[in-house]
Formats: sequence, structure tokens, C-alpha cells
Amino acid sequence: MPDKRLAPILRNKDYEEPSVFLPENLLREARRQKDMTECDVPKICVLDPDGDLWRWLVKESNAKQNNCWACYHSHLYSFKIGEVEIGIIPNIVGASYAVLVAEQLFVSGCSCLISMTSAGIINQPTTPKRFALITEAIRDEGTSYHYLAEGTASTLNSKIRDILIDESEDALWFAAKSWTTDAPYRETQSCIAAMQEQDVTCVEMEAAALYAFAKAKHKPVICFAHLTNTMAQREGDFEKGEEFGSVESLKLIEQVLKRLSIALIGLVPPS
Repeated sequence: MPDKRLAPILRNKDYEEPSVFLPENLLREARRQKDMTECDVPKICVLDPDGDLWRWLVKESNAKQNNCWACYHSHLYSFKIGEVEIGIIPNIVGASYAVLVAEQLFVSGCSCLISMTSAGIINQPTTPKRFALITEAIRDEGTSYHYLAEGTASTLNSKIRDILIDESEDALWFAAKSWTTDAPYRETQSCIAAMQEQDVTCVEMEAAALYAFAKAKHKPVICFAHLTNTMAQREGDFEKGEEFGSVESLKLIEQVLKRLSIALIGLVPPS
């Protein structure tokens, strides 16, 4: 009998039990219905929830649609940094959608996933840098509880963290803790105050679920947050910079690739 003292989302969970519904089986049927040839997506893929980087790459004719991606709900485009092909999927907003796509990417040839979301500032960082490398995300959404038991932290893989956290001034990011919510319009003052007390830097909608998936499935996932707003509490908010932050976002991805080890993702970083 389920323990009725638990919230429904915490009931009937066996974290070692395999799922009946598998992403590879869904994609098999999608390819059949769409008459698609089976082939691999790029080994490095980027989730672009706001779609700004994707729009800029397409506008500059630097990205084209990738026909190996069989997902029913999204489109994947390919571009290059040096000799490394990168896949990018725009408008993947929210924890459940992000993990749905991540599950499908990793059975489609992806070896490393980078999420580049925008975020609201909870505690003003002491650095002028505006890209936060999320090292831990508070689990205030639902998806993560299907992958990790209550009380388990959603964190960046320790090997990746050690590679990406350094003291060099040229790095575009700084390490930070985030708050992942699936109800952005319920960010009350009480919630914000509680997060401020827990040294949370920013609020976003995907990281806790992506890191829970990554930990449960042993997949390399890296979540960045571009600090762009204070929840629209003043006019002139949500400014990202040149080309809506796309120029700096592309530089950040290039820096990440240069720092990642060959053994970690099976790729030679760009020279």
C-alpha cells in the first residue's frame, strides 16, 4: 500500500526499476512514421530555451536543420566551432520538456549536453560576470523526483565541475547555486527570501531536473544560466547584450569545449 503521508509525486517510486516506455523505442517509431534514415546527431548538443543563439546562428547562415533528429516535439540544427559539429535545439523550456529531449538526445548519438538558459537574479553576484555555471540546483519542480529520491542533491558531475571551475579571469562563468522552479509566476517574496538565505544566486526552470537525469543515467550534462533579469520588477529588464547575448554565449561554449577532457566526451577539443 502506498504511504498516504507522502505527496503523490513521491509515492510508488522504485529508482532501480527500469521504465517501460523507452526513448529509443519512441524514436524508432518516429523514424518509421517519418520515413527517416537512422543516423547520429552531433556528439555535443546545446539546449537553447530562449532560442536567441539559434535565431542568430540561422540569421548568419551558420546553422542548418539536422535530419538525424527524429523527435516529435522539436527541431535540431547543426553548426560548427572549429572542426567540432554542435547540435542546438531551441525553445526547450521547463524541466519536463528539457529532460524529455535529453533522454532522446543521449540515445541518438549525443555524448555531452549543455543547457544555456536565462535566469532571474536572487542574490546579486559579487562578480561582473553574468554567466553562472550551475553546480547545484534546488529541486522545486516535479521531474527530478522521478529520477532521484527525495533528499538527494541535484548537482553538476564532480569531474566536470573540477574541469570547469578555475580561477582564470578569461572564463566567462562563475560557479553558482540555482533554484529550479516549474511555476515562474509563483515566485513569491517568501520563496525568494528563503532562497536568498540558502545562498541561491538565480532562479531558472531546467537545471535540477537535468542534473537529476544526468546523475541517474550517468550522462554528462552541464547547465549554465545567463543572469538577465530581476523578475521584471523594473522597466528595462531582460537585457542580454549583443545579439541578445548570442555572441557571448557562443564564446562560452567554445571555452567549455576547450576545457573538457578528451576522455570525458570522446572528442578532441577545438584548437
